[in-house]
Amino acid sequence: MKILALASLTFFGISAAVAAPPSGFDARAESLREKIGVPGMAIAIVENDKVTLAKGFGVKRLGSPEKVDADTIFPTGSTGKAFTVAALGILVDQGKISWDDKVIDHLPGFQMYDPWVTREMTIRDLLVHRSGLGLGAGDLLFVPRTNLSRAESVRRLRYIKPATSFRSAYAYDNILYMVAGQLIEDVTGETWEKFTAEHVLKPAGMLHSTTDNEGHFASADRAQPHARMNGGLRGVGDQAVLDERDNLGSNASPAGGLAVSANDMARWLMIQLDGGALPDNGGRLFSQAAHDQMWTPVVLQPVGPRTGVMAPTQPMFNTYALGWDVRDYRGAKIVWHGGAVFGFLTAVVLIPEKHVGFSIEINSEDGGIILGLMYELLDHYLGLSKDTWPEKILTERQKRVQEALKTYQSTAAKPAKIGPSLPLDRYVGTYSDPWYGNIEVGQANGALTIDFKSTPRMGGALEHWQYDSFVTRFDDKTIEPAYVTFGLNADGKVERITLKAVSPLADFSYDYQDLSFTPVAPKSK
Repeated sequence: MKILALASLTFFGISAAVAAPPSGFDARAESLREKIGVPGMAIAIVENDKVTLAKGFGVKRLGSPEKVDADTIFPTGSTGKAFTVAALGILVDQGKISWDDKVIDHLPGFQMYDPWVTREMTIRDLLVHRSGLGLGAGDLLFVPRTNLSRAESVRRLRYIKPATSFRSAYAYDNILYMVAGQLIEDVTGETWEKFTAEHVLKPAGMLHSTTDNEGHFASADRAQPHARMNGGLRGVGDQAVLDERDNLGSNASPAGGLAVSANDMARWLMIQLDGGALPDNGGRLFSQAAHDQMWTPVVLQPVGPRTGVMAPTQPMFNTYALGWDVRDYRGAKIVWHGGAVFGFLTAVVLIPEKHVGFSIEINSEDGGIILGLMYELLDHYLGLSKDTWPEKILTERQKRVQEALKTYQSTAAKPAKIGPSLPLDRYVGTYSDPWYGNIEVGQANGALTIDFKSTPRMGGALEHWQYDSFVTRFDDKTIEPAYVTFGLNADGKVERITLKAVSPLADFSYDYQDLSFTPVAPKSK
C-alpha cells in the first residue's frame, strides 16, 4: 500500500542547507500530534551528513505510558520498496543480475497472464508499476492477512488479467515486488528477509530495524497500530488499538515489510543522499552506478490539476523510478515515497539539491499530519514562505471524509426492497476465483455466511441488501465490508459472484472489484 496523495529534471547541484530544522519544530510537531489525536510519532532529519533531529513523540500504544523514542520501530509500508531495490542493486554490483535481465532467466516458474509479457518482463519492469496490472491488483493475496506462501502468491500472478497493455500506463502494484523478493531468494539461496537483514540493514548500521515478524515481535521497543473504526467508516470516529499480530501477510514483505526506527531511518537517509556511501567513511552499501539507476525516472505518473489548498503543490511532472517517486516541488527535485500498513503511515523525503532528508512515521492512519509536516519542512529547506499546511490539509480532509460519510449513509438508506431471487440454500456452495482461490458460502441461523479460504479469519454473515446482492460485514471489524452480488443464469442457478467495497474511502488494496468467483463443481464420489 502507498500514500497516493503525496518527486524535476531541474537540478542545480548541492548547496548548503538551512542549518537546522524550523525554530520550535519539536513543539509544533507535538502540538499537532495531540490536536489530531495521533498516539505516537517518530521524526528523523538529516542535513549535510549530520543528524539534526531523531526523536519520538507520544506513546507506543494508547493507554500505555511507554513513550516513543528514537529507537522505537514502526512498520513503514511501501517505503520498504526502496530497500528491496537496494538489495537488488547489491546483486547487480556483485554481477549476479542486471536490471534489464529477463525475470524468467532467474525465476523460471514466473508467469504473467500474457505469455508475451512473461517473456519480456525485466527486473526493472518489476519495480516501476508499468506491467499492465490494475491499481493494487492481487493485493487480496496478502490483505488483510494470508495463509499463502510467497512462492504460491507469485504462482497465482499468472491468473490476474491485465487492465492495460504492457508498459503503456502507470498503475501502482505490490505483487510484483513479491516477485522481486522471490527472485532474490532464487538467486542467493537466502530469503528476502534474511538477505535484506544481512546485506542491507546490518552493513547500513540499521541495527534496530527488522525484516520479519519474528524479529519485530522480539523487539520491546516497537509501536502499536491504531485506527478510527467506530464512526461509520474506517477513518472516522475514535482512535482504537488494533491487534498488532493480525496484520498484513508476510508474503508481501518485499513490497513493504520493514519496521524502522527514527535513528535507523536517519542512516538510510544519509546513505541515499550520499549515493550509496555509508556514514562516517564506512565504505559503500551499493555503488554510485546502482544508486543512479534507483533515482532515474522510468515511468510518467498522471498529473491531474490540484485545486484548493493543494494547488501550490502542483508538480510540472511526476515520475516513478526504482522504488522511489521522483517529482518537482516549486522547482526543486524531490525524491520520496509514502508507506501505509494498516495502523501505520510513513513518508521518506529527500531534497538532493539541499542534501537534506527527513522521515515521518506515525502509529495511526491520520495521514494529514504527515502530509502537512512534509510540506512545512519542504518549504523551510527550500527557503519558501511559511504556511500552515497541517491545519489546511486537516480541514480539507475532514471535509472530504464527511462528504464520503454522507454519501455512504445516503446509499445505505436506499436499497430496493426486492429479492433475493432464490431460497437461501441455493446460494450455498464453494466458489473459486482464478487468482484468489476459494470462498465458501454457507448457511447458519437462517442467514448466509461467507468465508475467504486463503485469508484466515476473513468471514462473516451475509445480510441481504437488494435483488441478489448482500453485504458482508466481517466478524473482524477491521476488514472493509463488501457488497457480494450473485449472478444467476437462465436456469436460476448461481453462475458467478462479484464484489465491491462498501466504503468510498476503502484502501485500494481491498481490490474486491477484481474478483470473479464461479461455482466449483462437487467432486464425484
